[in-house]
This record gives sequence, structure tokens and C-alpha cells, in this order.
Amino acid sequence: MREFTHIKDGHVHMVDVSEKSEVKRTALARGSIFLCEETIEEIQKGDVEKGNVLATARIAAIMAVKKTPELIPMCHQIPITSIDMDFEIGEDRITVDLSVKSRGQTGVEMEAITGVNCALLAIWDMVKALEKDETGNYPHTRITDIEVIHKVKES
Repeated sequence: MREFTHIKDGHVHMVDVSEKSEVKRTALARGSIFLCEETIEEIQKGDVEKGNVLATARIAAIMAVKKTPELIPMCHQIPITSIDMDFEIGEDRITVDLSVKSRGQTGVEMEAITGVNCALLAIWDMVKALEKDETGNYPHTRITDIEVIHKVKES
């Protein structure tokens, strides 16, 4: 049976990483948001009323990566050394790839997937007026396929 690292004596706790050595760590995460084709066109033309959608999503992702320990209770504060991000715009979706690097005692995958989530949420927020139907709902809009593509720990 697997032992849970964040449970000690029946209670949750933050894992002690003080004895682990600092190493370079990288994680790449990805996720997509499905949007109406008209919304994608407005984003590409730069005609979204709220402003530059992808620039806003990029800032949201960076802020989220840096604030991950404030959002996820058992995450350690780690020194983020790099955040790199790409957007792939398709006919019906925008995919975010986000890479986070650190030199520390624990991994950066939670920071990477938190950044992806916030980038996608920022996109949704920026275009929600375009995505709403006549009832105020979002029948085509959905965030999907959020995953850690890979993580690397170098010595």
C-alpha cells in the first residue's frame, strides 16, 4: 500500500524537504479552452472590448505561478527562476503550454498547472461577453485537458 507523504499521525502536514538538496527542476503543463470561432477571430484581430486577451492571460499565468503556495495548502514556496509560455490558436480552441523552472528542493508541477489554469480562466473572463448565449450561459465554452506533460529533475 502506498504511503501518503502529506499525512502524518492521521493529520495533513507539509512535507519536510529540509534534507533534500537543491537541484534544477522543470515542469511543462498544458490545457485548452474551447471557444466559438467568432471569438477566436476577435482575439486574433485584437478586437476584444476588454483588451489584449493573450497578454492578460500571460500576466495571469505568471501571477498564479508565483502565488501557488498561497492557493494550494501543502505547496512549498520555491524560487521560480523562469516561466515560459506559448499559445496555440486553433479554429475552436486556444491551447496554453507553460513551462516553469526552479532551483530548489521540491518540484514545480503544481506551479505549472496552476499557471495554465489561471491563463485559461483569464481568457474566459476576457471573452465571456462574446461567448454567452441568449440565456446568459456558455454552451460552447469549456476548459479541458489540463495536464502535466513532463517534469524533469536534474542533479
